[in-house]
Amino acid sequence: MPARDAWSDHLIPVQRLRPGDHAFVGYGDDEVRWETVTAFVRLGLARGEKVLVLPCPDVSEEEVLARIDFPSRSTVRARERGQLVVTSMRELIRPDVEFTAARQMGRLRLATDRATAEGYTGLRAFIDMGWVAALGADVATVARRETGAGALFAGRPYTEVCAYDRRRFDRSMLAAMERAHPHAVLERLGSLRAVRAPDEALCFVGEADAANRSAFVRSLEIALARTAATRRLTVDLTRLHFLSVGCAVGLLTLARGATGHDLVEVRCDRGQRQMLRRLGADAVPRLAPREAVGPC
Repeated sequence: MPARDAWSDHLIPVQRLRPGDHAFVGYGDDEVRWETVTAFVRLGLARGEKVLVLPCPDVSEEEVLARIDFPSRSTVRARERGQLVVTSMRELIRPDVEFTAARQMGRLRLATDRATAEGYTGLRAFIDMGWVAALGADVATVARRETGAGALFAGRPYTEVCAYDRRRFDRSMLAAMERAHPHAVLERLGSLRAVRAPDEALCFVGEADAANRSAFVRSLEIALARTAATRRLTVDLTRLHFLSVGCAVGLLTLARGATGHDLVEVRCDRGQRQMLRRLGADAVPRLAPREAVGPC
């Protein structure tokens, strides 16, 4: 059954991050952690942004670059022209030795302004929070920074992902940090989550591709059963990075057969709506695709 919690509406795939977004991501595997950072870096470079990567202090710059470049050397030119920079929290706050939120945010604000002055569309930073222990920082100070950093993002071309290794932080701290961020990013690329939004809509997050088709269809079947009494179901596709034809056909098939429902509303972006119409959505009487401005 789709999960539902107070923060389910904040979950998005990394590909959906936009300037002004501040996101949390957790990981518990040394291999998995590279998926998000690689996608985050490459998307930023493609969008003409300057990109900073602040890895865990026990990871070398050579490993970071090798991971991001695998299987090609696509970031070499970006590094040569200074668009991609691997740095550290210690370097960012220099000459200060101890971490202060004001110092860090001031430096990031200046870096954002410098990036736009250099002709980039903005700045994005991937920050592995392993630096907290490495610098002996006070966890409470870090927590206040995460909850009080709004001015760094509001109306500014700055995007940040803060990555927390679940093996380094206790559960209560991780839960608090996830709540402190306006967004939480899916840990794995290619994954699909079905969550119940605060308005009871069934919201899909991630990738509805061939590999996830069974889970996609099953979540729809459960949602239709759950809403049988109200005879109305809202399905939100706006937080999908990818919607396959197979999954779209599955949605239309179930909507066509949902004779016990008066309405199946589908929130979607323009591309998703066009796909549904090409596949015959207009011929399904109870189906109502509605183009949404943004995610639920």
